[in-house]
Amino acid sequence: MTRLLLPILSLLVAGLFAASLLIGPAGLSPVDSLAALIRGDRLAETLVMREIRLPRALLAVLVGAALGLAGAAMQGYLRNPLAEPGLIGVSGSAALGAVLALQTGFAGAYLFALPLSALAGAVVAVLLILMLAGARGGSITLILAGIAVSALAGALTSLVLNLSPNPFAASEIVFWMMGSLVDRSMDHVLLAAPFIALGALVLLTQARALDALTLGEDAAASMGVHLARLRLLLVLGVASMVGAATAVAGAIGFVGLVVPHVLRPLVGARPSALLPASAIGGAALVLMADIAVRLILPERDLKLGVLTALVGAPLFLHLIYKTRAQGL
Repeated sequence: MTRLLLPILSLLVAGLFAASLLIGPAGLSPVDSLAALIRGDRLAETLVMREIRLPRALLAVLVGAALGLAGAAMQGYLRNPLAEPGLIGVSGSAALGAVLALQTGFAGAYLFALPLSALAGAVVAVLLILMLAGARGGSITLILAGIAVSALAGALTSLVLNLSPNPFAASEIVFWMMGSLVDRSMDHVLLAAPFIALGALVLLTQARALDALTLGEDAAASMGVHLARLRLLLVLGVASMVGAATAVAGAIGFVGLVVPHVLRPLVGARPSALLPASAIGGAALVLMADIAVRLILPERDLKLGVLTALVGAPLFLHLIYKTRAQGL
């Protein structure tokens, strides 16, 4: 089953990607959609396909892969199925950067002010986490540092909303924080892709170290794993991916928690096998959710992050119940 999992997930993502390109309110037939995408012989249809649907589908793949892979890496490093990418505070800090850009009007002054501000917030979070955790801190220190940074970012975000004199800016902030892929362009794809690709490369190269870590930190160290270096690379890789995903799509929760949990029994609980599977599975989940928001209440603009939370929360409760039943 493990050998077939990646091909099956890849075929699923390919099918969902095609469906994402063909489904939308424009009312285009599949033949017309593909012709407009490939040949570009129809102005309006080509605009819809190349400037609206294609960037949205590509971002769904990138964001889903980033969150799924980051979640699997965090769970592998902390050896805890309840860990998720937001645990180290990067997503909250990225959201704070975006909120400040919206509140100050900076987001409206420049085309990429919003995603760049979110990326800046993620960079600040990384620096704070590394400073708080220290060079010799272990996994518990990393968790505490992440919780502190996340709490501070959440408090400052609430403060900005509380003191906002402009109700329209506050409304825009709230809607952005719900997460969405609507009105994204290829520029957003090109902005996020390098950071996500770099983070994925960093995390995937640490797969064997995460496998060794399942035996415990002492055993991993005796096998030649440099724990401080592993932690540094993990923080940088997760921050790069989650920061970029949050910058272009807003806050989308539960993907990094649910996907590794669902796929873990299928790969024998090995982090090295779970990492690529979670990346592809995350892409499939976000693609499915993004297709669903177009079909469910299309006239009300249901937010992607809201739907993933509605789906992820029951699964999270099931995980809690299962963990309690096992006496953990």
